[in-house]
Amino acid sequence: MGQKKLIRFEAIKSFSNVLQYPEGMAGKWGEFFKNNHPLTLELACGKGEYTVGLAKIHPGRNFLGIDMKGNRIYIGAKKCLEEKITNAAFLRTHIDKLTSYFQPGEVEEIWLTFPDPQLRKSRATRRLTHPKFIRLYQHILTPGGKIHLKTDSPILYAFTKWVISMYGLALLEDDPDIYSGDAKTELKITTHYESLDIARSKRVHYLSFTIPPGPLPDLDAQLLTRIKEEEPTPATPVRPPRIHAATRLAKHNPSTDNDETTD
Repeated sequence: MGQKKLIRFEAIKSFSNVLQYPEGMAGKWGEFFKNNHPLTLELACGKGEYTVGLAKIHPGRNFLGIDMKGNRIYIGAKKCLEEKITNAAFLRTHIDKLTSYFQPGEVEEIWLTFPDPQLRKSRATRRLTHPKFIRLYQHILTPGGKIHLKTDSPILYAFTKWVISMYGLALLEDDPDIYSGDAKTELKITTHYESLDIARSKRVHYLSFTIPPGPLPDLDAQLLTRIKEEEPTPATPVRPPRIHAATRLAKHNPSTDNDETTD
């Protein structure tokens, strides 16, 4: 592991706005933020650009960026400390453990900003809009709580629309190209991955939707069939080579800061 990462891992241990695998936090986020403002999550937050940006736009709300990569969380957390942004914080943990950290109905909104699209069909269950994750979100969201997806991946965008349609989710907004018009302020926040233009699609897609009450239908097998039969196979690498190299290194060293779901 590089010296810079070691320094950052050590630093965030003392950051008041970073929690790493905490216990007993479900139902206590109001105590943590010292207010009863609505709570918004950014999942796979990376360097936290959206967590920080949204916190500046909405000072009357609390924002929590969640990621496994402490090296990245450090950047957003340090910015918040330097700029005295008190309504944003960061949680280092696995996304599939969400229900351990939040009580039912404790979260008002969820943002998925340029998550790894997991383009290989065999990895579709790792996509953060797969029903596997939608069921987790349903458990912690308030009734009618919104989920926002911002992505440059046409495959993830189309896949998410399939999920919305097949599982009876309520589509609120669908913008296939947010920069073709006058994008709202929240959508103008730019992340590191957006600047990389990995998908080379020259478009940024946006979807907003809610989850209806009650269990989602068991259509996962049908969704898998649709993926196999209808989804195109990507012609370009899913991530730049340097990302793959880092992942391979982390697999050989379990102590490194690695999580494939939220890379």
